[in-house]
Amino acid sequence: MSACPDKALLIHGLLDGELDAVNAAACEAHLKTCEGCNAEYQRLVALRETLSAPSVAHRAPERLRANIEAMIASEATPQPQPRHGRRTAGYAATGALGALMAAGLAVFVVLPQVADNGLERQLVASHVRSLLANHLTDVATSDQHVIRPWLNGKVDVAPPVPELAPEGFPLVGGRLDYIDGRVAPAIVYRRRAHTVNLFVWPDDRRLVNGAKTVRRDGYTVVEWTAGGLRYAAVSDIDPGDLQHFKAVFEAHSPDPSH
Repeated sequence: MSACPDKALLIHGLLDGELDAVNAAACEAHLKTCEGCNAEYQRLVALRETLSAPSVAHRAPERLRANIEAMIASEATPQPQPRHGRRTAGYAATGALGALMAAGLAVFVVLPQVADNGLERQLVASHVRSLLANHLTDVATSDQHVIRPWLNGKVDVAPPVPELAPEGFPLVGGRLDYIDGRVAPAIVYRRRAHTVNLFVWPDDRRLVNGAKTVRRDGYTVVEWTAGGLRYAAVSDIDPGDLQHFKAVFEAHSPDPSH
């Protein structure tokens, strides 16, 4: 019997001591009733113990140590200076400056991506918590005219809440969550037996390229921006289905420019 796909993230979190008290208790209770998840947890515990055993460590051969020391000694031997030493030094300095500039540019380019990766982990964690902690909705209704007034005054955005049941995504309700350092609405839809959490918050940082799709820990995150808002749909459904959800959501949402 295999482990539940939607519990993989929680099992690893429990093993690493990263869950809060509520989710840790919920995960431990699940392990007592699910043979597949309990077997996977015990397998990970045994693997950790095996890898931490002293006998697993491998000592490099003495010949390798001798070769490395010989290479270090040869590098330390003074080399004859070229005739145009100053020019060579100038080229070296220029090369070093270029390397520093390239490194700075790399940091500039990579940091936003790292930040987004952290945000996507946060989105997946919020999605999983909503399924475990019996807090999927604060207001359970399929009436879009109930959810929007309920959100009014609680958050600083007013997202569209279209009813998508004819498209295969019935509306379930809404709740308040905490995303990217602020309270944000989560609009909840269903896709057959699966849940789709749609998180919405102001588009302060301007999503690069307008939209992207990411797979993380068995879940798909589809992000896009529209009308000054940033959207992130999270679910364990097929990525193509989640892209279809994005398309029908946009098609049935009012044009923010009107």
